[in-house]
Amino acid sequence: MPKQISLIFALIAMVCAIGWGIDLMDIDAAQYASMSREMMQTGHYLQVYDLTQDYLDKPPFLFWVSALSMKIFGINGFAYRLPSFLFAVLAVYSTYRLARIFYLKEIATWSALILAGCQAFFLMNHDVRTDTILMGWVIFSLWQLAAWFKTGRMMHCWIGFAAIAGGMMTKGPIALLVPIFAFGTHFLLQRQWKNILKWQYLAGLILIAVLLMPMSIGLYRQFDQHPEKLVNGAKAVSGLRFFYWTQSFGRITGESTWNNNSNIFFLLQNMLWAFLPWIIFFLMAFFSGIKEILQQKFRIREQQEAITTGGFLLTYLSLGMSKYQLPHYIFVVFPLAAIITARYLHRLLIEKKQPRLLSLLKNLHYGIFILLWLILLYMMGFTFETIPVYAPILALAVFAGLIFMIYKNQRRNQSFFFICLYGMIGINFFLNAFFYPSLLQYQAGSTAGKWLNTQQLPAENTFLYQYTIWRSLSFNAKGNVLHQDSLQLIKPGSMVITSTAKMKEISQSGRSFELLHQGVDYPVSRLTLKFLNPGTRANELTGYVILKMK
Repeated sequence: MPKQISLIFALIAMVCAIGWGIDLMDIDAAQYASMSREMMQTGHYLQVYDLTQDYLDKPPFLFWVSALSMKIFGINGFAYRLPSFLFAVLAVYSTYRLARIFYLKEIATWSALILAGCQAFFLMNHDVRTDTILMGWVIFSLWQLAAWFKTGRMMHCWIGFAAIAGGMMTKGPIALLVPIFAFGTHFLLQRQWKNILKWQYLAGLILIAVLLMPMSIGLYRQFDQHPEKLVNGAKAVSGLRFFYWTQSFGRITGESTWNNNSNIFFLLQNMLWAFLPWIIFFLMAFFSGIKEILQQKFRIREQQEAITTGGFLLTYLSLGMSKYQLPHYIFVVFPLAAIITARYLHRLLIEKKQPRLLSLLKNLHYGIFILLWLILLYMMGFTFETIPVYAPILALAVFAGLIFMIYKNQRRNQSFFFICLYGMIGINFFLNAFFYPSLLQYQAGSTAGKWLNTQQLPAENTFLYQYTIWRSLSFNAKGNVLHQDSLQLIKPGSMVITSTAKMKEISQSGRSFELLHQGVDYPVSRLTLKFLNPGTRANELTGYVILKMK
């Protein structure tokens, strides 16, 4: 069994490594990578800029570590993704260590495997945003604080609070709220009144404040000292207030202008795919845990823990009350969901409780897997001509192998767990190795930026003319490609990137040019059936051109 577990972790790492070769997707991942590149090239580490403009949204930690990585490994997708992958590894290990404090070694191991084997984990390691690092910081802080409460060793306390500071420098106060939700629930339900108020909490908050000083100074100098700056459409914007209040709590109070009318079920709906293949088991485990707490009249025994349940529930509710939500916001508590799921699966598979329910759930999941693999086979064989002929053949062979494993191990409960893992690893191997590379050929920012870099054309002498600003363009061109809406301000010899339709307008204006390159564009993060169908794809694409002005 240890060899099989090591093999699974190795396969997951291999699939993630294959994903490092995928072009960065617009919008967020490519934007953050471009900003990290800009930070590295300018040397402005306390002030954050996006294509020379003041940036006030995400804290700087992702940009700091990615800029450092690019300084070492160069401007490429691997360098941008590497720091986040290391934090993903930290998240998996911390999930194991936190679970091990309260549960058997086997449950702790399964917790780590469940986190590393869910769909979101594969996605967040190639479409890298702030959530991967945030997840690592938060679960690491929970492990360290839990170790402190158990052993009393102060080293764990200080490391835990330092990790909270790291999480706040990554995505804001949510990194502090999750531990409060998790341990607050646990202490209240176990009636551990002595743990609710400790002098170390004040000392920990002081440590957090000290560690946040560089970021806070940068925010103050960039924004608070310059009320004349126009930031996000307003003047006299306080960077400190925005970071410590508006960006997080302002989305609940209405102070934040961000609003996509999300409801309380938005994150749950997205968990249906993001926490595959474990989502059904998680939901049953979660509501079973809530039921048990209710039956025990809101009191848990000494050997029980409510860190996972309370941390997940209260975090979900706080995020769900926000007027602006995105699917990846819930990833921060996926380690807690993994522990909840592992505990429940162990009860079903190893302790063999509720055998009839287990049989039903196994058959349901086998049906889901077959459906997912049929979709994958279609994607491998019929979506993109650039996918090699051997890819669908290989996918079919792996699918047949999984079917054989299911048939051979129908009565072996523990084998079901590993079949789920192999199935998800297989799906993401083919997505990372074949589907995404073909898909990203339709992202104009990547293709245009690479062409500029290959032709050694300077990004600083290239302009977007009345066309979409792609962050992937500046990242792949390895320089800032800025927007210019006036032809009169574009000097002869400069390059212009614009739509095919605008090229005709430029020609009619009397400016002469040389056509250097042309391609197609599609917003690859918003897939449709018409785009995936080769017969109807052409109608979904827009054209772009690169011109040299004369």
